[in-house]
Amino acid sequence: MNTRLVIGLIKHVLASTAAAVSLLIAANAHADKVRDLAQVAGVRSNQLIGYGLVVGLDGSGDQTTQAPFTTQSLENMLQQFGVTVPANARPQLKNAAAVTITADLPPFAKPGQVIDVTVASIGNAKSIRGGELLMAPLRGADGNTYAIAQGSVVVGGISAQGKSGSSVQVNISASGRIPNGATVERSVASAFGQSADLMLNLNTPDFVTASRIVDAINRIYGAGTARAQDGGSVVVRGPVDPSQKVAWLGAIQGIDVTPGDAPARVVVNSRTGTVVIGSDVRVSAAAVAHGAIQVTISEQPAVSQPNAFGGGQTAVVQNSSVSVSEDGAHMFKFGPGVSLDSIVRAVNQVGAAPSDLISILQALKQAGALHAELVVI
Repeated sequence: MNTRLVIGLIKHVLASTAAAVSLLIAANAHADKVRDLAQVAGVRSNQLIGYGLVVGLDGSGDQTTQAPFTTQSLENMLQQFGVTVPANARPQLKNAAAVTITADLPPFAKPGQVIDVTVASIGNAKSIRGGELLMAPLRGADGNTYAIAQGSVVVGGISAQGKSGSSVQVNISASGRIPNGATVERSVASAFGQSADLMLNLNTPDFVTASRIVDAINRIYGAGTARAQDGGSVVVRGPVDPSQKVAWLGAIQGIDVTPGDAPARVVVNSRTGTVVIGSDVRVSAAAVAHGAIQVTISEQPAVSQPNAFGGGQTAVVQNSSVSVSEDGAHMFKFGPGVSLDSIVRAVNQVGAAPSDLISILQALKQAGALHAELVVI
């Protein structure tokens, strides 16, 4: 065989292989793991809530005259230790505060494990810094106790007040956290091992993403292993041996899948003026004129003083000045198929504020020129 021909074939094969590898790397660079795109149905956390007392405060606790439940809670606790408070006694507490305790019980949590808890004052305590949470049960939505909380409260905020009434505050000092502050006492039953098939619920329902997950699983484990139930759920057939389900699910969650493109969406927060525009947002040909009308009314009272011996009375005369001006009137034009960069550049050039941008986007949507979903929160 001709040496030049062999060398040419080798170069062609190497070039083709390099191109294939480059395409594979480029495809995987935008791929996500299945674990990042979907959650296993039934594998979820559970919220816990409780009520308790934080003691040991430096005079910053609840004022018992305005929060009588704090005193009642303390009396109930003392009765459990054999201490009876006289009926006519009204303890004036300053170092105790009634608090709510919240925590998230992670899936598969077993008795003896510890979880973090959040403590927040429900009375008029100024600060719970340096306090100690007394033993308190944490209950679930079914009323059962799943954890017991106790420990020192860590507060990230600070507040100080002087005798003159001036005060300074950084963050919030009436709430804090207790790392590893609760011990799990009861586990939550899980349906993970009860069914042969498992369902993956997509974090963002999308038909394209669901179809690609099914294709990726079937390509590795064979046709029929996975099927899309709808745009938000994928049903996966599990192994025959239940002991292999954990390793099998872990392997599936590690599969790379390229999700579908995000929908064209514009999210507007009318309270803060925040506007988030997706990269696929497009605008048809449109001309926008936006200006601000300002109405100014000023009152300048004047005193009318009569001449001496004129017999008149001194009176106050109102001088009103009313003016109407329209400032910031700008007009700009969008061409067909304008992208996000052009929209932002055009709005910035006219100096429009976020509130003006919100009005412009709403007007474009009403005119049918904004090809995106407009979400106002």
